Amino acid sequence: MPKAIVLLSGGLDSATTLYYALDRGFEVRALVFDYGQRHRREIRAARAVARAAGVPCQVVRIAFPWKGSALLDSSQKVPTRLKIGKDAIPSTYVPARNIIFVSFAASFAEAVGAREIFIGANAIDYSGYPDCRPEFFAALQKAFDKGLKAGVEKRGVSIRTPLVHLTKAEIVRLGTRLKVPYDKTWSCYNNFDKPCGTCDSCRLRARGFKEAGEPDPLSGVRQKGASSRRVCQ
Repeated sequence: MPKAIVLLSGGLDSATTLYYALDRGFEVRALVFDYGQRHRREIRAARAVARAAGVPCQVVRIAFPWKGSALLDSSQKVPTRLKIGKDAIPSTYVPARNIIFVSFAASFAEAVGAREIFIGANAIDYSGYPDCRPEFFAALQKAFDKGLKAGVEKRGVSIRTPLVHLTKAEIVRLGTRLKVPYDKTWSCYNNFDKPCGTCDSCRLRARGFKEAGEPDPLSGVRQKGASSRRVCQ
């Protein structure tokens, strides 16, 4: 069975990507990042999703001491844009985040003999982050082909972005078919007891479920605490 690393944030897209990789027959290891994000609730969600999927997950703790994002600096308010444009990059952008995350995944992949990295990036219904666009991943793939031992030896590590050209509604429909436990996911940029419903991520999630004709299990429901049983290192 081929091995794959899946970047798992605990959100709708990454959970769908995890189940997509499993459906494709990969032996999956989930990689979760604790990077000082204000919405730490997503780490708990990622653990819950990994547990539901029956896959091991590795939590990596890193720091961005220079901040540079509303997701890292509690003194900044999370924006509540009424219109989410793809040209204006919001303050929730974390500088170079996906470069760093996917590079960690490449190191993990080489160490365990995985040939694929899956990431749930999306460039259709998204906040406009530059590191979620197809051209970014194409450029990073070229760097991996030249800079990894696996790449030089022509047995490279491939970056897979199965959701990059899908709308949020299409992602929800795909995840529903794959039986993704969306009740265990967390998309909100805030660390509240329940989703705020006004940040970019909440708005995009709500639009996806509405257009897909599916109920969002988190909508208006107070979430219970996750199990204390740990499956992540």
